[in-house]
Amino acid sequence: MVSKALTIGILGLFAISESTCGKSKPDDATTKEKPAAAEVTLEGVDTSGLTPREKKEWSAYVSEFLSPCQNVPVSIAQCVQEKRACSKCLPAAKYVLRGVKDGMTREQVETSYKNRFDASKVKDVPLDGSPVKGPESAPITIVEFADFECPHCGEVAPYIDKVVEGHKNDVRFVFKFYPLPGHPHADIAARAAIAAWKQGKFWEMHHALFANQRHLEQSDLDNYAKELGLDVSRLHADMQSNETTERIAKDKKLGEDVKIEGTPSIFINGRSFDGRQDMNEWIGLELAGLGKDTPSAPASGSAAVAGAGAVAGKPPTTGADAGTSKPSTATDAGSKK
Repeated sequence: MVSKALTIGILGLFAISESTCGKSKPDDATTKEKPAAAEVTLEGVDTSGLTPREKKEWSAYVSEFLSPCQNVPVSIAQCVQEKRACSKCLPAAKYVLRGVKDGMTREQVETSYKNRFDASKVKDVPLDGSPVKGPESAPITIVEFADFECPHCGEVAPYIDKVVEGHKNDVRFVFKFYPLPGHPHADIAARAAIAAWKQGKFWEMHHALFANQRHLEQSDLDNYAKELGLDVSRLHADMQSNETTERIAKDKKLGEDVKIEGTPSIFINGRSFDGRQDMNEWIGLELAGLGKDTPSAPASGSAAVAGAGAVAGKPPTTGADAGTSKPSTATDAGSKK
């Protein structure tokens, strides 16, 4: 699941509820293993905050897990110690360290590590003309499948805004429509967002819908449209158009293809964001793995302001602007053209 157990900081409430719309809470009662291994010290990794037991566990993991670079068939520890030409080894060691600090079991650490670094875990997530904000050249692409009536999506939305704003030169954010059948207003809200998109006000409507999730009747949508200066008659027509229906169907089919299990579901450069790491830290590791310096990011616990950094996106049919990109794919090495 992309957004299970989202950590306090960027996606605060998820750490408590482990909730997503459309997915039940998993039962994880795995017993923590205590591997015996020689303690490892790696330059650039601060393990001073670990207990003796945690230090042994971390040492075992980095000594046993293969490095994330396919052309470097050695352990993470050996890759770092020998200064192999693999920019992802040090970030991988730090990622495993975070899992140990968070009290994860060996199985959880290994599963999370593979999800984060195994090349086979990267999924093809076409951007396909979806609403997008951020530079087309950004090395990090975040894709979210969301439902405007899903309360968890509403909780996450301002935090994603804050993350994107804090990495405005390195991140672009793409939105996919995934209205769930259990939410009676999800489809009509998605249609309103698409119709607003056709008038160049997608992100403004996006924020209005998430800020007013309990008020998504047609009359409410009309009021939001008027407040945004939209042509309401055109909004109604576009809401019911075949093009709008096809856009929603296409995004839902893509969600099924990449096997999302609920909303919000988030992919960062084609990898499921499992929420076991603060999103700013995840992005920092991604940039480090790409050999880029990590920029300063907002404090993880800071409150997000809805609408921060929003760029008015327009669909491909209305012409190119800062909120529109050519169809492409979010991949592990950044978006390729």
